[in-house]
Amino acid sequence: MFAMILAAGRGERMRPLTDTLPKPLLAVNDKPLIEYHIEKISQLPIAGIVINQAWLGHLLPQQLGFGERWNVKIHYSNEGDNALETAGGIKKALSLIDDDYLLVVNGDVWTDFDFSTLPTQLPRGVLAHLILVENPAHNPNGDFALSSSGLLSNGIEQFTFSGIAVYQRHFFDNIEEGVSALGPLIRQQMVEGTVTGEVYPGKWFDIGTPQRLELLDAQLRAGLENGELR
Repeated sequence: MFAMILAAGRGERMRPLTDTLPKPLLAVNDKPLIEYHIEKISQLPIAGIVINQAWLGHLLPQQLGFGERWNVKIHYSNEGDNALETAGGIKKALSLIDDDYLLVVNGDVWTDFDFSTLPTQLPRGVLAHLILVENPAHNPNGDFALSSSGLLSNGIEQFTFSGIAVYQRHFFDNIEEGVSALGPLIRQQMVEGTVTGEVYPGKWFDIGTPQRLELLDAQLRAGLENGELR
């Protein structure tokens, strides 16, 4: 299995911090967000990591290199000056991925989720498995509901998509190269019954604003001082 870290977004809501850095290189507790993911993913039996790049993308290999620090091979998928959105970015990156399954995580989230618990293959007929979390304050209505048969667009209890998922590469067969959003594709596949999910109850932060970045930084520093986080 390959892994992909999504790092091409402009991060408009994080300005002015993202005027000089791509959002996944913003640091919490003196470490760039994306490096937390690389450290954990590098411990998995994976063939390599693909990182997509657009806004200030040249700074990613300058900071991360090609995986030597973590004993993992990092490949870069260059989307040019304008990001292709999530599904479009993954579709382009598939040319670098020689495997049927792909672990994908947003580069601008922080979590203590254990990636080793993700399936390395999906059951027949399932093309995606999403990790959901309890709705944060900035997304009170959630994104999807969970049933015994898979994910639903609406339900009694809604959850938020964490940005962590495993995809079968055929999940992206029906979209063309170019700009393409992930949400509509997920909902389309839900109708086909090809998307499953689970709820993760642990720590998860979507770093969407400078205030949330500051809050996470403070919590990590306090937790480390108190021995609560590792």
